[in-house]
Amino acid sequence: MPQSNVAATTAFWLAGRQAAGEDTFDVTSPWDGRLVGKVSVPSDAQVEEAVAAAHAVREDFAATPAHVRAAALDHVSRRLGERTEEIARLISAENGKPIKWARGEVGRAVSVFRFAAEEARRFNGGEAQRLDTDAGGQGRLALTRRFPKGVVLGIAPFNFPLNLCAHKIAPAIAAGAPIILKPAPATPLSGLVIGDLLAETDLPAGSWSILPVANDKMPALVKDERLPVISFTGSEKVGYAIMDSVPRKHCTLELGGNGAAVVLGDFASDADLDWAATRIATFSNYQGGQSCISVQRVIADASVYDRLLPRIVAAVEAQVTGDPGDDKTDVGPLVGEDAAKRVESWVKEAVESGATLLTGGDRDGASYAPTVLTDVPADVTLSCEEVFGPVLTVQRTDGEAEAFAAANDSKYGLQAGVFTHDLQAAFRAHRALEVGGVVIGDVPSYRADQMPYGGAKQSGVGREGVKFAMDDYTYERVLVLTGLAL
Repeated sequence: MPQSNVAATTAFWLAGRQAAGEDTFDVTSPWDGRLVGKVSVPSDAQVEEAVAAAHAVREDFAATPAHVRAAALDHVSRRLGERTEEIARLISAENGKPIKWARGEVGRAVSVFRFAAEEARRFNGGEAQRLDTDAGGQGRLALTRRFPKGVVLGIAPFNFPLNLCAHKIAPAIAAGAPIILKPAPATPLSGLVIGDLLAETDLPAGSWSILPVANDKMPALVKDERLPVISFTGSEKVGYAIMDSVPRKHCTLELGGNGAAVVLGDFASDADLDWAATRIATFSNYQGGQSCISVQRVIADASVYDRLLPRIVAAVEAQVTGDPGDDKTDVGPLVGEDAAKRVESWVKEAVESGATLLTGGDRDGASYAPTVLTDVPADVTLSCEEVFGPVLTVQRTDGEAEAFAAANDSKYGLQAGVFTHDLQAAFRAHRALEVGGVVIGDVPSYRADQMPYGGAKQSGVGREGVKFAMDDYTYERVLVLTGLAL
């Protein structure tokens, strides 16, 4: 019997149950344009139903026993692990991410839900403080606990369509905060899979919804007073527009970056430079460069520059490009042809302004070749903005102070990598670099999902990482007990 070419329509999740709207939209592969799936779109009335349900259940959900929330999170972690290959193939199909990176993303989401289960069990134990340190506090004890601020509106991007949905949902459930998640329009299917697994748990109806609504519907949701917490990952422009529109809400914004890898003069052996070049090449191009902490800038000390640069070029040229479904592929397409055209235009502008193109610079549809440039003027777009593509610039500096100043010469400040063996230099970097995280001996692209993650300057406000997101979703409330024999 011949297979049908009509893709099944994927339902969305409304207050813990599957639902369908009147409209659908297509999800297509950025690699070959094939139809990956159809997704049902919630109506305005269905969105209102989800918000009302989350708002209504917020007090009951906050009071849900920790073991219930932890068991649900453990279940999702386990089931993601069981379905790794299937979900990785889905990520690769809708996002264009090479399958080896997609498998890694599923593994990270497994960890995020496991970490959240662990935090749910130990979160909010309460901290007691004696108040009789002054005479007016005699017989009094303060007990401080954390309580959810209310329903969380989570807005996730396309570049990690599973794991960054996990980073919104898992901490909210762990903290007892209902959540409404909006996955990215280009990549909703991976996020909707989480709904399949949450539906297998005993979480209260209304405590979570996953709604693939169009971007133009978001202003009304952002401004809804029943959604006091917004967790957004995406572009600087959109993130700050959200914050500016709701100045009295709590916003966690994980925005862009143009990550710098600093190679200091002591990192000078052949083995050192081979390692640095390999890591730089890999993590300027993984996910097609579509990571907020991908390597966009290399800042190399003059004493190692001439030996490092050819190694970087060779390592970049060794990256395997092509079909994201092939296990051998390192670099797949960008999320769409428009994204690749934008990268192409920025590189062209840099070259026309005097930059030297050492390798790459070619576009084929949504794919852009891994690219290395030097002598890039400081005022071109490629120097000032987040490229979000497989493009790397390399510059020479003289000494540590000049290197750190060059790394700080950006409106962004997400993470930086510093290749050095000098412990004192590591601590100086930690003090000097205006970023949310400094990685020593490696690229800025390292992220452990349990550590605090976020930026300085225009790279956002607040922190992700399960425990730190839970802190963002909650506030301290003090209970004062009186008349105690302390």
